[in-house]
Formats: sequence, structure tokens, C-alpha cells
Amino acid sequence: MHRFSLLFLALAAFTAPALGQADTRPNIVFIIADDLAWDDLGCTGNPGVRTPNLDRLANGGMRFTNAYLTISSCSPSRASIITGTYPHQTDAEQLHWPLPADRLTFVELLKASGYWTAAAGKWHLGNAVKDRFDEVREADVSGFQLPTGEAAKAGKIVQNVTGDARSGCDQWVPLLKARPGDKPFFLWLAALDPHRDYDEGILKQPHKPGDVRLPPYVADTPKSRRDYALYYDEITRLDRFVGGVIAELKKQNVADNTFVLFISDNGRPFPRDKTTLYDSGIKTPFIVHWPGRVSANSQCNSLVSSIDIAPAFLELAGLSKPKVFEGNSFLPLLHNPKQSIRDFVFAER
Repeated sequence: MHRFSLLFLALAAFTAPALGQADTRPNIVFIIADDLAWDDLGCTGNPGVRTPNLDRLANGGMRFTNAYLTISSCSPSRASIITGTYPHQTDAEQLHWPLPADRLTFVELLKASGYWTAAAGKWHLGNAVKDRFDEVREADVSGFQLPTGEAAKAGKIVQNVTGDARSGCDQWVPLLKARPGDKPFFLWLAALDPHRDYDEGILKQPHKPGDVRLPPYVADTPKSRRDYALYYDEITRLDRFVGGVIAELKKQNVADNTFVLFISDNGRPFPRDKTTLYDSGIKTPFIVHWPGRVSANSQCNSLVSSIDIAPAFLELAGLSKPKVFEGNSFLPLLHNPKQSIRDFVFAER
């Protein structure tokens, strides 16, 4: 079925606010880290990483302990999330493959129903679907891959940005400040942290190599510990920007009507983690925060897949799930964490 036919059918199930009535549907903020392991936050079991803002987010909401991705690689994982389908269905299942223009995304459904939709940070989805957002503030990704042409002969990575811009998060709060005040909003906030390569000196108090927790399959060497300490530093920088978003939501008096979901796109960029089908590759932190709607300091042990995100966001907006979306909304788990929405999860490589 053509994508626009699916769009029409999805919107047909939605009843827009009556003329003259304010649209009080919840705002949705989706925050996705880049190469963050599920267990490298204070709230997920690693007290050696300083994540005070994410810990508060989890303590004020629900933490999912069995959330999984459909693939353990950056762009395919994001393409799967935004389309609500498995990687092999997206035609963007390989790293750096752009999402085709004919793929239906949950973002365009939100936009067509009255949401202001915007993205800031790492994009990694290709140019064909940028128009699904009202605004995209794409982070500079120089420093992540070799240049092309003559510059590539030197074999050196070129970096055009420094400081906080290297995090991919520096436009998160400015974007939130720029939103229109008369619409509910959806924000796709994508970090570059804690993706390689790593910079020294980004924290006044960096993590100490001797304090890091190495997985049992990593060689305990000074080089490994130094690498992990720099990885921890970027997680803490990411945490600061998450705290900035929450503070701005409160400043705008919209925090109580804003649904926040924090996840990662895949596991940490170390051996046996990212690009593998081990838990260290496909398991993700999954934190939901919605004051007054989600019980504080709650936990859900039920299985959740990243393809369950798109149906959940549509349900929040009062929209039906298109038939092409493979997942199930995880919203019922917020009211009853002990129930199940799926018996298994699938992941691809």
C-alpha cells in the first residue's frame, strides 16, 4: 500500500480537538544516546559513572530492565525505531544507508495530526525523510569518519567543531526554546555522545581509569582503562544535556504534560558489544518519565522492543497504529508493569 494511503488511514482514526479548543495532548521528547551500554548509568547498575540527571529521571519515572533493540548499529537502529519496522523491512539495514522516501514514519503522522515535530543532534537517517520534521538542526559529524577526495589521502580525521558541539546536544535546549507555543510538540533529540572518538579534558573532574568497571571479557590493561574512562566522561557530558532539557521543560511549565523517553541506539563501542547480538550489543537503557502519569521509582521487567516505541508515541497522540508497524505499544506497561505485551524480541545483524 502506498505510504500516503497509510497516512490517510492512520489519521482517519484520530479525532482532532474541536475548533477553538486547545490541543492538550502530551508533548513527547525522545532522547537517544549514541553507543551507550544499557548498564553504564548509575541508575542501571554502574555507580562509577556520574549520571545524576538520568538517575533523577529514572527515580521520578519507570525504568525498563528488559528493553532490546532490533539491531546493534547506529543508523539501522534509528531507521527501525522511526518506522516501527524491523531493519530488513526499512531498506536501510546497513550502516550509513539512508532511509528511502517511501517509508512511513511515526513522525509524519504526529505532524499531520497537529504536532510540531523537530530534531536536533545526530541525524544519520538520510535526506529523504527530513521533511517529516518541521525543523531539523543536524549536528556536525566531522571527526567521525575520514573525508573524501584529496583530503582522504592524508588518512586523518578532520574535526570542524570543538567543545560542547562535539556532543551533538548543544542545540537541544535552543530548539526547545524555539517551539511554537500553540501546538503539542515532538522532539527527536539525538546525541553524539558517547560515540568515539574521545576527547580528553571535557570534564573538570574526569573519571579515573583505576575506578572504571571493565566487563570480564575486556583485557584489564592501562589502555583499556583509559579508554573506558574517556567513554564515561562522555556519558557524564550527555547527562548534563539531559538535565538541561528537563530544566527547560520545567521552566516552560510543560514538564507535567511531557512524556520523556531515554534510550540508546546500540551498545558501547568496544569488543563484544556494539554490532553484536549479545545483550551488551542489543540491550538498551529505557527510561520513561511522565510526572503524575507514571509512578516514581518504578520498574518494569517485561520484554520491550524498540519497534514498540512508534506505536506508543502514536497512542499518546490519539492515533491508531498503521498495519505496517510491527511493534506493540508499551503504554499498558506503565499502568501495570507486570503484564506482558510480547513473549519474545527479535534482533538482526
